[in-house]
Amino acid sequence: MGDFYQTGVIATFHRLGKPNIEKIESELALYAAQKPVALVLPSLYSELQGGALKSIVKELQAVKYIRQIVVALGPCSADEFKHARGFFSSLPQETHIIWNSGPRMQEIYRTLEEHRLSPGQEGKGKSAWMAYGYILASGKADVIALHDCDILTYSRDLLARLVYPVVNPNLGYEFCKGFYARISDKMHGRVTRLLVTPLIRSLEKILGYLPLLVFFDSFRYPLAGEFSMITDLARVNRIPADWGLEVGVLAEVYRNTAVRRVCQVDLADNYEHKHQALSAGDPEKGLMKMAVDICKSLLRTLASEGVIFSEGLLRTLIVTYQRTAQDMLKRFEDDSAINGLYFDRNQESAAVDAFTEALKIAGQTIIEVPLGLPLIPSWNRVTSAVPDLLERIQAAVLEDNA
Repeated sequence: MGDFYQTGVIATFHRLGKPNIEKIESELALYAAQKPVALVLPSLYSELQGGALKSIVKELQAVKYIRQIVVALGPCSADEFKHARGFFSSLPQETHIIWNSGPRMQEIYRTLEEHRLSPGQEGKGKSAWMAYGYILASGKADVIALHDCDILTYSRDLLARLVYPVVNPNLGYEFCKGFYARISDKMHGRVTRLLVTPLIRSLEKILGYLPLLVFFDSFRYPLAGEFSMITDLARVNRIPADWGLEVGVLAEVYRNTAVRRVCQVDLADNYEHKHQALSAGDPEKGLMKMAVDICKSLLRTLASEGVIFSEGLLRTLIVTYQRTAQDMLKRFEDDSAINGLYFDRNQESAAVDAFTEALKIAGQTIIEVPLGLPLIPSWNRVTSAVPDLLERIQAAVLEDNA
């Protein structure tokens, strides 16, 4: 059972005892009649072979309040797309799969490139963005929810809790972020615990009060992949196409909606999904690539708010981050001890060292290339440049799924 303490500038909804899933779902069925919900599932084809997605599909079969499910499928062949259609055919909701590798969608992407509206390289950001476009084109949903497809501990109450604050008209939220504990016999979530949180708090020490940093620091799990939002935010938000996706989404939410309309909700007692290797020696792989992309996204977001990153400031930030991360590491070690969890101080310290190097790489990149890769454009900009593109996307997806 969690506590009920409110901290930061956004509302936090806790998991207080065992949830009454039947009551919540009955309310959602009532509210969703007026505010229909679409669920986006960004999926790699390889995830169809694992047990997590099979369990997710089985759980979703019992969910009555979802109007639309859109599967944003990663690179795959025609035969693999056909297999995916069969895999998701058991879902009772209106379900469509976006075949991003197919000839019809490739023609859409070529049109975007011709108008200099590139959605970037293959990845979760690009797939989710295109799914939003299809949902906007179909015009059947007022709320969009998204969660990953590798959740080993998935149950349908996770989805109900995720969408409830946005679907319930009496609450009035426009964006809801999920959070959870990631624990087995030890603590997981190293990038959040040992990079993002200590980095944000280091920036607060150096830069002083900045509303954006306070906003970021209010989220208990800023890298969680689960959130729900009103469709208007999907229309106006711009997002990164790399591992900076989650930080970039929060930055766009901060810009495009009032803080009092933002909340976070405890989704599960425990959350387990696949883990990535640290790859400390290669900044192009594993958690190191993720760490570099996240640092670049955060620093560029602050630069867009007027923060000037000189070489002196970056050197100070690196030292302050490392000290802050080491102090937090000690807290996690003690927290593990009182809960009887395994804690490898050497591995945790090695992660801090690797993330320090990632911050150095990101800082140097910011100095040399301040702008970096462009964000994926908002759908408002896309439809301004190519007015009929949403209709073309809808037609392409329907023909692929016919």
